[in-house]
Amino acid sequence: MNKALSAGEVESRQTWRTKARSLGLNPESPIYAIGFSRPFRTYVKRFFQGSPIRFVPSGHQVPAGHVAVIWGRKHPEGLNNQCILLRVEDGFLRSVGLGIQFAAPLSWVVDSKGLYFDATGPSDIEVILNHQDFSAGVLKRAAQLREAICAGRISKYNTAGKPWVRPEHPEVILVPGQVESDASIAWGATRIRTNLELVQAVRVANPDAWVVYKPHPDVVAGARIAGSSESEISRYCDQIEAHASLNDMLEQCDEVHVNTSLTGFEALLRHKSVTCYGLPFYAGWGLTTDISPCQRRKRERTLDELVAATLIEYPLYVSRASGEHTTPEDILNELTLWREQSHTWTHRFRAHCGKAIRNLANLLTGTK
Repeated sequence: MNKALSAGEVESRQTWRTKARSLGLNPESPIYAIGFSRPFRTYVKRFFQGSPIRFVPSGHQVPAGHVAVIWGRKHPEGLNNQCILLRVEDGFLRSVGLGIQFAAPLSWVVDSKGLYFDATGPSDIEVILNHQDFSAGVLKRAAQLREAICAGRISKYNTAGKPWVRPEHPEVILVPGQVESDASIAWGATRIRTNLELVQAVRVANPDAWVVYKPHPDVVAGARIAGSSESEISRYCDQIEAHASLNDMLEQCDEVHVNTSLTGFEALLRHKSVTCYGLPFYAGWGLTTDISPCQRRKRERTLDELVAATLIEYPLYVSRASGEHTTPEDILNELTLWREQSHTWTHRFRAHCGKAIRNLANLLTGTK
């Protein structure tokens, strides 16, 4: 049974109505959601609850001056330039299971300027980190949230993995792979564009380290295509761990080297040394070693300030149990319960069905 939110939790939760007002928008005005497939319309209604929602196939159907919502970095074909465009993406405490397998999202971000993975221009989270000051109460909350995530071994997808034991070597570096066609590579990478190039760069910079490469879970699950040069990676690393527990690896490695992967943020939560070869949202604030600095990011931040921006101020959360907006703390509790239930036969069957339905829907419609 999901517990009711206390008065303090209700006050601290972020809703679409409060987010809309912070963006200077009227939450009573209609939202035009462009190009969302039927399965995703349920999620749009949940995250934008409180506003009238109208689903349209393209930007041509959005009246001038109104608010339009689109997934990711898609181009809103036909959208009037007087419209207000909001982009949405998965948040950082998302689900148990992969989005590609239709695991329902518990967190989305809504961005009025860009998106967190798009380093070619500003985003709302970049503006928050450049300009917003946080109260002592918010920073205490961020610290407690960070500690709860690490203690509960929570991550974005919370997929299971086999136990992993650190090799007996003085310097162990984890290199997480990415889906090479992913938007975070297209919009956040600089010189390095493939997993092979990343592992090669790590090896050149760290010739004596033990380099462990972990392929992306979507690729391992067969839901996304591996990079064309993925088979060559074994020549430049000491170990490839496709099925090992990411939590085990993060807790036991010495450093994490990423292109733009969210795993770098999860490593920071665990006080690991992180080197960024691309420009993920958490780079450029004095917490990471940055191969390609971002000139727009002008302020040094503490870890808990980064957590406050990333997990409290920026996203929206919707309860799996109630379908209403909630807090990140409540989402942690729900993810823990969901993960415990995920070992059942019913959950595994639903995950396999979800993967098949998602692949068919994408094939037929090409929409999100």
